Amino acid sequence: MPSDAKILIVDDHEDTLYALESALAPLGYRLGRATSGDEALKQVLRGQVGLLLLDVRMPGVSGLDVVRYMRRLEQTQHIPVVLVTGFGPDHELTSAAFGLGVADLVMKPIDPWALRTKVRYLFDAHRRHLALEHEVRELRALVKDHTEDKRHDEDAVAPAAHPALPHPDARVPVQRGTGAHTGELEQDRT
Repeated sequence: MPSDAKILIVDDHEDTLYALESALAPLGYRLGRATSGDEALKQVLRGQVGLLLLDVRMPGVSGLDVVRYMRRLEQTQHIPVVLVTGFGPDHELTSAAFGLGVADLVMKPIDPWALRTKVRYLFDAHRRHLALEHEVRELRALVKDHTEDKRHDEDAVAPAAHPALPHPDARVPVQRGTGAHTGELEQDRT
């Protein structure tokens, strides 16, 4: 996720968009807005969305439809989604949302402090996750380059330059007892 990634707020009511933007403004993150599921998908597919705050029930493409589509694509399947609903607790909705991997389901009216806390945590965790993935890719590339360089260097050196080493015991001469010291040792053993 680029450093200019934004939180995309999606709702078909202008007053709700404004309220959500006002609640999240103190966080200092870039905010984007969309008024339909279609528009939200277009923005998500363009990239630079680090979190989606998405109304569940909208005309046309619903919030759940947006999430279903996002989860099928590798580039969008890990973007955290917070669903927003004004229709109260609904077991089927909750089950479907969490089954799709939604991070949270928030009921209207929304507590701004609680929303900021959740969004900050999810957005920052997603950024850290992506930074770690990037670092792992870089490290794998370095290891791969190092391994290929080493293999290339070994191929360039003639096999005779690296003779097999004999077993360490083969280099130690056999000790045969000669002289006065040998007799002394044998006497000590008896």
